[in-house]
Amino acid sequence: MRLPSRTSLEAVGDFVIPWGVGLFYVLVVFDDPDGARPWPELSLGLALAVVQGAALRWRRRRPEATTAVVLAAGLAFQLLLPELVVPIAGLFAIWSLAGTRPLRVSLVGLAGLVALSATNFLTTTVEDTVFTIVLAIGAWALGEAARNRRVVLSEEARRAVSEEQARIARELHDVIAHSVSVIVVQASAADDVFDSRPDQARAALRSIEQAGRDAMGELRRLLSAVRPGEDPEPTGPLPGLDRLDELAEPLRAGGLEVAINREGTRTSLPAGVDLSAYRIVQEALTNTLRHARAGRAQVTIRYGHDAVEVEVRDDGQATPEKPPEPVGHGLVGMRERASLLGGTLEAGPLPSGGYRVHARLPLEPAR
Repeated sequence: MRLPSRTSLEAVGDFVIPWGVGLFYVLVVFDDPDGARPWPELSLGLALAVVQGAALRWRRRRPEATTAVVLAAGLAFQLLLPELVVPIAGLFAIWSLAGTRPLRVSLVGLAGLVALSATNFLTTTVEDTVFTIVLAIGAWALGEAARNRRVVLSEEARRAVSEEQARIARELHDVIAHSVSVIVVQASAADDVFDSRPDQARAALRSIEQAGRDAMGELRRLLSAVRPGEDPEPTGPLPGLDRLDELAEPLRAGGLEVAINREGTRTSLPAGVDLSAYRIVQEALTNTLRHARAGRAQVTIRYGHDAVEVEVRDDGQATPEKPPEPVGHGLVGMRERASLLGGTLEAGPLPSGGYRVHARLPLEPAR
């Protein structure tokens, strides 16, 4: 069973909460068994009910204004109909205010809501009034806790981006070092046969030219990343899309059926693009195995004249965009890799079930 996404829940809340609160207040206004409530008082009560319900529609976009309107209308409603003890609209407003604004702002709103709740001392028991004040503080605390959690997650995401940039930079450094090594070897070979084998020397010079162009392209990407520290020299060749079958083997052993398809004319890719495409597929398949409860994944590689596209689809039941806690920041890292190369990455659930990760990586460096 697929859980609803956060966006869907917010859309439902934007509809249900304003209408529900407004309808509740309307019912309170009409709750007059004796029919003794005069029309001016009834009309004013209905107007205040509509104002409070409608104001909650903007509680996430303009929480300060929403809280101010709700508290002002709530005070008038409380004076008009003192039998209503709990300021329902005020609880939703302070929850949204605390969840989206700093502590110094939300505390002002909390003070206003507590003052509104304290007016119950004039019309009801002390116990009911204290209970209402506790509810107000509880709604504020829930919003503040949600805001603190978002701040923590945001900091973790930024740290994950920084770490991924450093890792990409180290890998691109290896690519550039390889290109420079090729240049040195080919230059030495060209010098040895320059007089006796000019055709071989020209071939070596063409190889040097191509290696230099590749190195310059990777260097442009390298300069957009941060590289803290040094890692030991690699002990083997850097992985690429030609090694996807090796990547799939241990995943198959872990219970995930992996199918690999290639479309288009298979061409030689720039080393940085090849490496990043491999890493994106690797991360997507690893997330599928760990978090999506999938039994099958399909990897598609599409070779174009100006870009290579990689796509990973699975039949999982979890929602990888919000995976179970605790989980690393694989999706953040994949997006950063694609962005660093001037490409794009899309990830999200499929309408028919499962999850899809699609990346497009240009073959030429971003200028």
